[in-house]
Amino acid sequence: MNETIDAELVIAQGRALLDGERDLIANAANLSALLYQALPDVNWVGVYLRRGDELVLGPFQGRPACTRIALGAGVCGSAARERRTLVVPDVHAFPGHIACDAASRSEIVVPLLADGEVVGVLDVDSPREDRFHDQERQLFETLAQALVEGSDR
Repeated sequence: MNETIDAELVIAQGRALLDGERDLIANAANLSALLYQALPDVNWVGVYLRRGDELVLGPFQGRPACTRIALGAGVCGSAARERRTLVVPDVHAFPGHIACDAASRSEIVVPLLADGEVVGVLDVDSPREDRFHDQERQLFETLAQALVEGSDR
């Protein structure tokens, strides 16, 4: 990452936004807005919520997005099916990538896990290739866990 962000500050801000609110939609909306504003070189931040065998668009910041993604499809569906964070340096090289925003070049998707089940994903896109690295992975995984633990489903 070329830019320096204060990950501890962003985590503290995220936890403060979640404090005292249990609604998943409200918390996902505030977390998406925080990350969109706090991180340089991102063009989309949002949450997809699992509904059966697909992910349905939830709160986000950025251009309009795909509404439904099948489990296993694209980066979001693959991260959900594999139950692990996927960091994709070049989305155009990812088999089956779903291009919701043609400007996106790299992506990171963190599954939201509650009691061992995938309840959704946190998705962050960048117009810059190879934008996401270990610092962002740790940041997003920490905030995804805080979102799940701090919200009712």
